[in-house]
Amino acid sequence: MHIANPIYDVVFKYLMEDAKIAKLLISSIIGEDIQTLDFRPQEYSSNIDKSEVDGKIDTLTVYRLDFAATIKTVDGLKQVLIEIQKAKFATDIMRFRGYLGGQYSNSNNTKIDKINKHPRRVGIPIIGIYFLGHKLDHTNASIIAVNRTYKDVVTGKELTKKESFIESLTHDSYIIQIPGLKQKRRNELEKLLSIFDQSTSVDAEHHILNIREEDFPKKYHLLIRRLQAAVLKPELRKKMEMEDSILLNIEDIQRDLIEKLAKAEQKANKAEMENEELRKRLAEFEKIR
Repeated sequence: MHIANPIYDVVFKYLMEDAKIAKLLISSIIGEDIQTLDFRPQEYSSNIDKSEVDGKIDTLTVYRLDFAATIKTVDGLKQVLIEIQKAKFATDIMRFRGYLGGQYSNSNNTKIDKINKHPRRVGIPIIGIYFLGHKLDHTNASIIAVNRTYKDVVTGKELTKKESFIESLTHDSYIIQIPGLKQKRRNELEKLLSIFDQSTSVDAEHHILNIREEDFPKKYHLLIRRLQAAVLKPELRKKMEMEDSILLNIEDIQRDLIEKLAKAEQKANKAEMENEELRKRLAEFEKIR
């Protein structure tokens, strides 16, 4: 079965616009029972100069998917904000930080809760899900959970009750290393996330992946078939090609900037060495005087 590659922003957005599928994918990743899920897509567009020679301009649209969710926990229902971001470049980390900062400062992401028996406005807890198209430095783990725990530093005892103050200022995260998914199907979640396994591509552009529907638990078949339907949408294929073109352009711009920075640093180092030599000669003349 051929499916559209969900590593592309336009395909991933198409997949997650189906509320039932979004709920299934997110709940599988975070391991929580999601009762309600409200999709809040965020689109940011910016123009990128394609060439200083021909003056052409490409437009890059970045999709940041936010969901307001209600999760069923042992302590009752809990409101959370779930943000999903995908990165093809390691440099995207600063973009992630900037966006996360915006989420913390957004007054819409707050609620009224009690602290010391008094009503206070606090932040809705945030859960971050990050799909990485590149490898991390020190682990090949395909799926990484960063779950916070409270601990009394003096006694070493774990504190089990959540505090609104702490939940407003810290967050859990889930990181999926897409390169780490290659040919790995060790549990149900890895089977699901194998829809991102780039080694299954059937075309040079990696627009289409080839999978076997029978390899997936039946509850995920709806998700698989939506990606299959995406293959037949020419507007999605065209946007995937545009995304390829823009990302190649970004790589060229980054490479050029890195080369210019390296040359500037070499020039600065040479100038500093010359200045140091002049300072030594000046010190020698001052001794003679």
